[in-house]
Amino acid sequence: MLEYHLPVMAGEDLTSLTFAQLERWAATEGLPAFRGRQLFRWLHGRVERDFARMTDLSRELRDRLAGKYRLHLPEIVEQRRAADGTRKLRFRLADGLEVEGVYMPEQRRRTLCVSTQVGCAMGCAFCATGSMGLVRHLAAGEIAGQVEAVRRLLAAEGLERPVSNVVFMGMGEPLHNLEATLAAVEILLHPLGGGMSRRHLTVSTAGLVPAMKKFVERVPAKLAVSLNAADDEVRSRLMPINRRYPLERLLAACRELNLKHTDRITFEYVLLGGINDGDDDARRLVKLLSGLSCKVNLIPYNPLPDSSFRRPRQQRLQRFQQILLDKNLSVFVRRSRGAELAAACGQLVTTAGGGAGRRQS
Repeated sequence: MLEYHLPVMAGEDLTSLTFAQLERWAATEGLPAFRGRQLFRWLHGRVERDFARMTDLSRELRDRLAGKYRLHLPEIVEQRRAADGTRKLRFRLADGLEVEGVYMPEQRRRTLCVSTQVGCAMGCAFCATGSMGLVRHLAAGEIAGQVEAVRRLLAAEGLERPVSNVVFMGMGEPLHNLEATLAAVEILLHPLGGGMSRRHLTVSTAGLVPAMKKFVERVPAKLAVSLNAADDEVRSRLMPINRRYPLERLLAACRELNLKHTDRITFEYVLLGGINDGDDDARRLVKLLSGLSCKVNLIPYNPLPDSSFRRPRQQRLQRFQQILLDKNLSVFVRRSRGAELAAACGQLVTTAGGGAGRRQS
């Protein structure tokens, strides 16, 4: 994991440090804590990556920092637009590797889906990202930097409040990169940084049970669990992580989580035609979630090239949803946005720049 420890070494990127870490970093530089606060505001509130433009720092300090540290912002090297305004974005990182994200504007909110890893180690059968394997984790500044790069892009286009919601549901398993994910959440929620509301930031997980508890204890963001089956045999086929953390253990952990305020866990369920969309599947799901304060997002499968999976029929989707509604579960069908761009759930994958990385286990 990419966890930063002080002192920060010369040549490192300061954008991954949280507000508290930057205050402590200032002390290691022989500076008062308020210099760390100023730098944090420049980096994450004003999205500035040039020390020379940080005008409330002395020229001598700016020159010293510029000669010692890096400030990187992911570069948006491609954006493709759908008719509904959805944009698929490709971000290039400092080492040339790339990740993808999706911007989804709606009438009342503008949501950005960000990545936390180049590739993914989870190997979910229905997800394009899993076919890459894990190339590397992203640093906190690279995760938050995707939001900041889009804020800068859309502000230049004249959009006020360009990103209202952020979901960590792009490439990678956020809780496999726990420390960087936690730091990125802190940066985005801090009033001098992203200034986001905790209710507008959601982190998704395939079900890494030990990390789930750490996550809810340390940051107040919302949690979503990718479920996708209500019995272990099917879920283990679709999601290898289920062999390590089977449903009984996963759901027990969900019931024990000390969620903040009135949060409910969101369970995400990708419907695969003929695999997990039957009436019996729906009834098992009802039983599995009995007594949990939760909501369920049903996601019709978004096809991938050469995949044997298929999208469920609309009638079957409606029937599945109705079985859950009849048992008083809170159920929503997520509209697939960006499918024509291969930007919908499960479709994100990169090749450009990907060859530069070495897969990790």
